[in-house]
Amino acid sequence: MRVLSGTQPSHDQLHIGNYFGALRQQIELQDKYETLIFIADLHSMNSVRNGTERRRFTQAVALDYLACGLDPARAIFFRQSDVPEVCELAWYLSTVTPMGLLERGHAYKDKIANGQSADHGLFAYPVLQAADILLYRTDLVPVGRDQKQHIEMARDMAMNFNRDYDTDALVIPEPAILDDVAVVPGTDGQKMSKTYGNAISMFGSPKQIKKSVMAIVTDSTPVEEPKDTNAVVFQLWSLFADAGEREAMFERARAGGLGYGDVKKDLLARLLDHFAPMRQRRAAFEARPDDVEDALVDGAARARAIGGPVLEDVRRVAGFRPAR
Repeated sequence: MRVLSGTQPSHDQLHIGNYFGALRQQIELQDKYETLIFIADLHSMNSVRNGTERRRFTQAVALDYLACGLDPARAIFFRQSDVPEVCELAWYLSTVTPMGLLERGHAYKDKIANGQSADHGLFAYPVLQAADILLYRTDLVPVGRDQKQHIEMARDMAMNFNRDYDTDALVIPEPAILDDVAVVPGTDGQKMSKTYGNAISMFGSPKQIKKSVMAIVTDSTPVEEPKDTNAVVFQLWSLFADAGEREAMFERARAGGLGYGDVKKDLLARLLDHFAPMRQRRAAFEARPDDVEDALVDGAARARAIGGPVLEDVRRVAGFRPAR
């Protein structure tokens, strides 16, 4: 069973929303399946328009994944742009993709509504994403429920191509819905995002992390009054607590006498403690940039060994000569 996941390098640091929402689950897959994890640097061109920044962001994502436990010996870990076959497959898929399918894309409509420019790259994003999936004959793509449409679009493109060319060259992928994926709120209550300026970094300096935690929005309920355990500060604190600890904390909150400042201090301590071993591993990898690069180059070679024959099958049935 082959599984594929990708992460876009759109900022210099991943945050705890990335970790609890995707990264942690992606890394766990390497113990269960043949796993491909890629840094989607081509996709980042929709938001990052500076080459130096893209290289820096890509390196940061690589370090974050390695720090959090990704093992390049078990998972195939690579940069998207190191596999040029994906762009060629994206063109073939674009010729069997109805405009209406792309116009219905939730992500496209959301980004336009939030002020992003409606260029071709943003509009055709799902086609390149489908190529990422289909190039490796991926069986399962782990996603949250809000991302299921992306996999459905890839399925439609694969079925359209297979039907039009009377082939089974492209495997129809299935979404693996991760029910335990956390939608992590930011410090202001919106979904955590660097874009919104409400993120808490995994590997920022302790001073930066403390500043972010203390900035979590709370209401003006006096210390002695009961607290709403659905408040953002409790949601974030709960990420670092077990069931028994959550029950005890929520009892204290409902009884009154617990200040939001005390919860923030405990959250800060737990957060720093949770990521401390990973921070040490990240620093070790950062001191060995050649090893990180070697891992990505080796991963790309392994990915191309899988994707190359798939693209050759697609070229053949579409009437093109084999690539030289």
